Amino acid sequence: MKIIIYCQHVLGIGHFFRTLEICRALDQHQVVLVSGGPETPAPLPPHVRRVQLPELAMDNAFQNLHATDGQSVALTRASRRAMLEHLFREETPDLFLIELYPLGRKAFRDELDPVLAQIKDGRLPPCRVVCSVRDILVEKEDQVRHERRAVDTLNRWFDALLIHADPAVIRLDATFDRMADIRIPVAYTGFVASPVRPAGNRATWKAARGITPEQILIVASAGSGAVGYPLLDAITRTVPHLPEDPPIQMHVFTGPFMDAQDVRRLKRHADHRIRIHCFASDFPAWLQAADLSISMAGYNTCMNILATGVRALVHPFAQNREQGLRATLMEDRGCLGVLSTEDLDPARLAERIARQLHLPRRGGACPVDINGAANTARWITDTLPHEKSLP
Repeated sequence: MKIIIYCQHVLGIGHFFRTLEICRALDQHQVVLVSGGPETPAPLPPHVRRVQLPELAMDNAFQNLHATDGQSVALTRASRRAMLEHLFREETPDLFLIELYPLGRKAFRDELDPVLAQIKDGRLPPCRVVCSVRDILVEKEDQVRHERRAVDTLNRWFDALLIHADPAVIRLDATFDRMADIRIPVAYTGFVASPVRPAGNRATWKAARGITPEQILIVASAGSGAVGYPLLDAITRTVPHLPEDPPIQMHVFTGPFMDAQDVRRLKRHADHRIRIHCFASDFPAWLQAADLSISMAGYNTCMNILATGVRALVHPFAQNREQGLRATLMEDRGCLGVLSTEDLDPARLAERIARQLHLPRRGGACPVDINGAANTARWITDTLPHEKSLP
């Protein structure tokens, strides 16, 4: 089966990496990954080919899109529309998997709706169309209008909705009121987590990176880094408040999209206890080896925490409900601790770190279904063989 997967990230990289895990799991198929956000460092498996649309990203005020190459947004949009339509005529896919839209990414409907309409009326080669969406949707200014438009679009042009969540933890109904009006098949896949490739003996893995057996490894991260500076700044300022015995080794991952000036500020704190990095392609292995993770509460990071069993503290992004709701659900299951804004005071944060380090490392089976990538691939393979319509 040939599959085109569309993923547009505008601020963080969670959408991209969740989609990439699904791409990896579809290793029995030919996959074309269409992305339109800022270039993201990530190797692709051999069955996946990437098509990069002219980039659009969110501005620093998180209000408007801009073209990263300085081109006008109007011209960039026109170019993207033309590329998408040409791609479908050239590739003639069996399946079009769209990440988030129409439950989000309304700003990109001018390039997606024409493709969907032409697939429906036969101007583009016929294929099935499926929406791929995470566990929690952000609230909208006009929620009623947004949900009405999303339901209408799903029912008009889509064949199914895949929700990457464990319904025993949270259902999409919690953040989308009109689930009952969706007439296409809806399936929960479980959460999508990056597979944890065994790092071998933790002490050996740490030693290979200059971390001695007696040192406590703390991994601090902020996803893409676009909004993570305040958290990482607070964490690095906390290190002097931590005891010298046992010794701490803190590795801070800024993320590829952190402002360069903020990265320079963080590097001023670097010393024998603090190491600053931009990005790690083997980030789950770092968490598997770590004694404590401190991070924001994005989807991918929370799934990495669940998959590795690392002790964890998370500070949710406060601009919308998504990370706060997810963090609370995971805290209720004993998987992590949640940091408030008040907890970012260095003395208080040092106390929270000490308490979390005294907790036993979570072991055994994860209490949440995190096999979403494999389950998604299985659903696509089993449910979309060659019939013209879904059950």
